[in-house]
Amino acid sequence: MIRVMQRHYSFDLQKLATDIKVWGKSLGFNDIGITDTDLSAAEPEFQAWLDQGFHGAMDYMAKHGSKRSRPQDLVPGTVRVISVRMDYQPPRARDGWEVLHDHNNAYISRYALGRDYHKVLRARLQKLCDRIAEQAGEFGYRVFTDSAPVMEVQLAGKSGLGWRGKHTLLLSREAGSWFFLGEIYTDLPLPVDAPTQNHCGTCRACIDICPTQAIVAPYTVDARRCISYLTIELKGSIPVELRPLMGNRIYGCDDCQLACPWNKFAQHTEEPDFHVRHGLDDVRLVELFAWEETDFQKKMSGSAIYRIGYEHWLRNIAIALGNASSSPEIIAALQAKIQHNSPIVREHAAWALAIHQQR
Repeated sequence: MIRVMQRHYSFDLQKLATDIKVWGKSLGFNDIGITDTDLSAAEPEFQAWLDQGFHGAMDYMAKHGSKRSRPQDLVPGTVRVISVRMDYQPPRARDGWEVLHDHNNAYISRYALGRDYHKVLRARLQKLCDRIAEQAGEFGYRVFTDSAPVMEVQLAGKSGLGWRGKHTLLLSREAGSWFFLGEIYTDLPLPVDAPTQNHCGTCRACIDICPTQAIVAPYTVDARRCISYLTIELKGSIPVELRPLMGNRIYGCDDCQLACPWNKFAQHTEEPDFHVRHGLDDVRLVELFAWEETDFQKKMSGSAIYRIGYEHWLRNIAIALGNASSSPEIIAALQAKIQHNSPIVREHAAWALAIHQQR
């Protein structure tokens, strides 16, 4: 909790805001903006999204009440939010479209090809707070990166880092959308930055390309149809009618970003932690399906993928194998999992085998 203190500031808040941006970039953040806590314009839109059930089984999206749209309710004393951007597009990774069209290979969302971004960003945000404290003295703060009820896209938009695209991700004219966001909630009354205008215009590339048509209207995603939700958030069985639409996407989905014209301006990350690990940008499905649980735990340790667990990892790959081109190798791989100790794995492997038998 931020401790509310009546303070007289002996330093220049404008200069401190400028310094924060310099320090942030020295820590590897690619852009930094500052905004107030007023999210009243976004609150009714979010509630309408919940009312339509578009959050699916993500009950945590609703249970925090006003804390998501009212930062001062989540962290009392908050008057400003410092938003940061860190690019993650890995250099030397195989082209995303090429992988998607190579149906025997696994497609893993670009953000998960390297180390877990939560740890990387949180550590850098803490270092930034430590640097602020050296200059400003004791102050109230709390850091976040996709780890609490925080409307990070709306806050980043208000802080001038970009605008909310029709796919609901933040877009930047200089960096597209291949980046992570993080926040510092603080009691420092820093001067705020101006928001950025929306530059999507009449473009609907992200809407049209979505494999499951999860973007049901501009700026509205039905998570229950979104492949990122299905492969990461959903526990249990994936709806049968959606499985053929998932293709070879086994963790997340980037189609809306790959199709976005603004991503021609995206830069490759300079952060080594986000470079490709274990060849996950160009790996065959049967190879991943053959991993034992110890292989998964060892290789995915330190990765965002680790949190879905081995069972759901195999579930996702089984669907991709069902959508792959038939071959004796794929049939044998699926048959090897028919007696797996997980009912979820057995079910999805059996579905995939049935698909091949029908061809």
